[in-house]
Amino acid sequence: MSTAVVTTTALADTNVTSLVDRRLLHETVVGQLRDLIVQGELAPGTKLNERVLAEKLGTSRTPLREAIKFLASEGLVELLPNRGAVVAALNPEKMQEVFVVLGTLEALAGDLACRNATEEDIAEIRALHYHMLAHHARGELASYFRYNQQIHIKLMECAGNATLAQIYRGLNAHMRRARYMANLSRERWDNAVKEHEEILDALVKRDGARLQRLLRDHLGNKLVMVMEALNAKSGKPAE
Repeated sequence: MSTAVVTTTALADTNVTSLVDRRLLHETVVGQLRDLIVQGELAPGTKLNERVLAEKLGTSRTPLREAIKFLASEGLVELLPNRGAVVAALNPEKMQEVFVVLGTLEALAGDLACRNATEEDIAEIRALHYHMLAHHARGELASYFRYNQQIHIKLMECAGNATLAQIYRGLNAHMRRARYMANLSRERWDNAVKEHEEILDALVKRDGARLQRLLRDHLGNKLVMVMEALNAKSGKPAE
């Protein structure tokens, strides 16, 4: 093999490695910044100071700016002309609309999953469920929430409908912060775990009608808690 061919191959490998590294860096910074917003460390209305955040996350400003733009597409960040970016406010009316749609999508996915999920799929969801329970028992809400979201995404994948999964991911990204808020009440968190026990049981028994109802109610209960939390912050009476 000639030196030119070796050099070209080495350059190609280097370029591929560089692209992979940039993608991993992007995903890491997006995930870290998203967690700060979802978990409330960066409250709605907070201005995103690039210097402070870059230092906090241990990254440079370029990947941070890319992450901010990406989270703006998820509705977690608002880009203000000539004023930088701030954490987006939660819109109660919008949340109510989206939660209704999410509940319908999850219900449909539950019915389809009962028909299409393999035994391996169900075993994976069961494993995620047990990890989630362990974090609940230790009071680790952030880790619990990550497994919780993986369960809901896996249920979508088990439905076997790519269009349904794509629509769901887009809407769920906008509501991730609200779903996290719903578990800030220990009572609601405990009830959510009980609901997940029933959800798993219905899936294992492939009871589509029951799983549809459970998933729709699960989202409805979350919405009630989120609205109560928002009303409490604004001083409005619970509806």
